[in-house]
Amino acid sequence: MRETRAPLEYPSMATGPRRLRMVQLDVFTSHPLEGNALAVFTDGRGLSDLEMQALARETKLSETTFVLPRDPAVERERGVRVRIFTVEEEMPFAGHPTLGTAFALRGASGAKEIVLDLDVGRIPVRFEDEPGQVPFGEMTQVDPVFGERHDPAAVAHAAGLRLEDLDPSLPIQTVSTGLAFAVVPLRSLEAMRRLHPDPARVAEYLAREAGMSFYFVTRETVDPTARLHARMLFYGGEDPATGSAAGCTAAWMVACGVALPDEQVLIEQGLEMKRPSRIWVRASSARGRVAGVRVGGNAVEVMRGEVAL
Repeated sequence: MRETRAPLEYPSMATGPRRLRMVQLDVFTSHPLEGNALAVFTDGRGLSDLEMQALARETKLSETTFVLPRDPAVERERGVRVRIFTVEEEMPFAGHPTLGTAFALRGASGAKEIVLDLDVGRIPVRFEDEPGQVPFGEMTQVDPVFGERHDPAAVAHAAGLRLEDLDPSLPIQTVSTGLAFAVVPLRSLEAMRRLHPDPARVAEYLAREAGMSFYFVTRETVDPTARLHARMLFYGGEDPATGSAAGCTAAWMVACGVALPDEQVLIEQGLEMKRPSRIWVRASSARGRVAGVRVGGNAVEVMRGEVAL
């Protein structure tokens, strides 16, 4: 029997059919079909929260962003208003959506800087253009907040690892530059490739710090020019590039002596899922305080079209 159920009601759909322009980019890569995919709706004015969330579910990407244009004078002062959604919720900040949206807004304009107005505040993205090279963008994240250091045995149990899989020379520590991550250093690529955490056990451990996630790193890398190899598992899946976690890790590296202040180093991610990503990070330090967290990379447009509602 054919279903005759009425469609779900979304408040702004009463105005009639609309066509929304959308562009999709691969972020933290200079090669299409690598890096982390992002959908950007270039004019989300008039969309309700429910519609934005439904569109994010429709794309089935880790994040979808909605640009909300406003008066140019306001944008010059406060930045371009952007909202970020996963398939499950709105996020105050996320790294690859910030960088990718700035690339989408820049287009072919050659602008040296695009400033986004996110829920965590103003995030500037600076661009560099080298002849014959894909443009490079670098965001400055909010200053890091260092949280607790975690018990290695408890983290190993939660993540399904052996205690000897963890690097004992480095701390497991929570850091936030808008989103909180516990940076978990492992000894080797072999331990990294065996990662298969039990979602229920991880959720139970992380429940006491709402919004925190694990970001696994190791100083053993595939690319000898990289400083760290990283993985981030979430929602039962995996993220090919996590710019917010990479910013936290940049601060952690400087604090722990893995990178020098203002030294730009490469984090490789996404190799296990065949979406290789290259995330360039650096952070400053002054009077014992880490600040000036910058996360950069390339982005390439792979798709453009319209969504009809």
